[in-house]
Amino acid sequence: MSHPDYLNPSLTPEQRVKDLLPRMTLEEKAGMLFQPVTRLPEAGYSDDEARTDARASVQDKLLNHLHVLNGTKAAEIAVWTNELQRLAAETRLGIPVTFSTDPRSGFRSTPFTGQSTDELSRWPEHTGLAAIGDEGLAYQYGDTLRQEQIAMGIRVYLGPMADLYSEPRWSRGFGTFGEDVDMVSRLTAAFIRGLRGSDTLGPQSVAAVVKHFPGAGPQLRGDDAHDKRFPEQVYPGGQQQLHLRPFEAAFKAGVTQVMPYYGMPVGTDWQERGFAFNEPVIRDLLRGKYGFEGIVVSDWFLLEPTVHAGLTFGPNGYGLEELTPTERLVIGMGAGVDQFGGDSCTWRVVQAVRDGQLDEVLVDRSVARLLQEKFKLGLFENRYVDVENAHGVGTNREFRARGINAQAASLTLLKTDETLPLRAGTRVYSEGIDWSTVEHNFEIVATPAHAEVNLVRLDAPWQPDPDNALGDFFHRGQLDFPQDTVKHIAELAAQAPTVAAIYLERPAVVTELLPHLAGLIGEFGASDQVLVDALRGRTAFTGKLPFDLPNSMAAIENSREDVPFDTENPSFRHGHGITLTPATL
Repeated sequence: MSHPDYLNPSLTPEQRVKDLLPRMTLEEKAGMLFQPVTRLPEAGYSDDEARTDARASVQDKLLNHLHVLNGTKAAEIAVWTNELQRLAAETRLGIPVTFSTDPRSGFRSTPFTGQSTDELSRWPEHTGLAAIGDEGLAYQYGDTLRQEQIAMGIRVYLGPMADLYSEPRWSRGFGTFGEDVDMVSRLTAAFIRGLRGSDTLGPQSVAAVVKHFPGAGPQLRGDDAHDKRFPEQVYPGGQQQLHLRPFEAAFKAGVTQVMPYYGMPVGTDWQERGFAFNEPVIRDLLRGKYGFEGIVVSDWFLLEPTVHAGLTFGPNGYGLEELTPTERLVIGMGAGVDQFGGDSCTWRVVQAVRDGQLDEVLVDRSVARLLQEKFKLGLFENRYVDVENAHGVGTNREFRARGINAQAASLTLLKTDETLPLRAGTRVYSEGIDWSTVEHNFEIVATPAHAEVNLVRLDAPWQPDPDNALGDFFHRGQLDFPQDTVKHIAELAAQAPTVAAIYLERPAVVTELLPHLAGLIGEFGASDQVLVDALRGRTAFTGKLPFDLPNSMAAIENSREDVPFDTENPSFRHGHGITLTPATL
């Protein structure tokens, strides 16, 4: 008995789709149009619960695009994806699952935008890649992640963010390649090519999902649209076209998936509704002007609410809140969305088609796009992965070294006197450094009174928000340091030269700290060991700021959200960084 044509790898993806699509029931098609999470068993979520939920997703709802949310080891993730692929193989048509992930290689985790996996290579945040500014390294970064993720069975990366960091208060700017449109465009394209690993998407590729179209940087006052209180995206400087340029670079680089943001544009010629439902943005601009024929996947939970990390989240259907989830689904698909992230209400698609609300032609168009990518990725021939290979990438010294080298290269020396480098035997008092994990040649003292140098690690300021329904996962508010912090640094400096390393999750206002500091370092995700190696001259300082550091909150408040480099007289400008190499120390 011959196999159906869709199982014939010698045929083109288009030919295979043409054979498979007519074989599918409406219920099977509906299962293609959603991408909910799958969770591995963990504390508070038993093995039985996880497997029951997985079976319900893959075999009952016929879902075959799943977002892998957790997992601490590469091999355990590979075991889990293999198990779900076996469930999918038992379905009527045996369509394999496409697994996706948020970023896993950064230093700061949140359950909403990416959770780091300690076993994998650890890199600076994307702003750190911009501090290095090397397209070749951005490609290597994508190539490393490609190999790690393929080994785990993950074939879609929910990134890169091609957004411009034009509003300093924005809580998600650390996930961008910075403030300069040319830098963002170049690194976005290089990273996408690294994830793909070849000229075209193939069996050894990870598909990139470039986000957040048409650029999520200009959030009103920097407040993020994950939070229902802050849906507005604004363009007081009229720079809509500027924010599109990195996406144009992504299209030229061959990106196959695009994610629109939650935000609702205000005061433009676009509709005042979330971008996934916005016909002028998705239908006319993305599909029309740019001719994008790939997959458009919405951001998470636009249709129904969920409980995530113990918090109620969604639905974030801005501008369409009074409509039913089914009505929003119909509008989104009509605008050009193929798949809804997070949601899993497959029955709504079936009902909408049978009730005449949704044309099955639109469903078929989206299913065809999604199937074609599965065929290009070789999932029908290679649905399972080798768990031993996953264990290998999880312990790969070369991959880990690449990330560590990038951490070091991203360190940006903003101010220094004769204090650096620190000589062997220097008496050091520190705050924020765990010396038990660090190789060093200093004498660590318990009080600043006995120190020759003080070392302090700080985070860029943010304010806890008691009204924030999402907890404190999205850092917002003032960017200048509290007076208690300024006073403390001044007191330390009165006793010994003081060097501060600030994690620039957002562009901190350092104006009041500067007079008290003998050295100032901007970092974007670096281990204590990496920082200490640079301080004692074992590695170079070569990073350059990926954005301006404003000189006051007033300057930020007077700037325009959509205009890069718009704060008056910044303390340090984009591109600033003192080069200090071991050869010159």
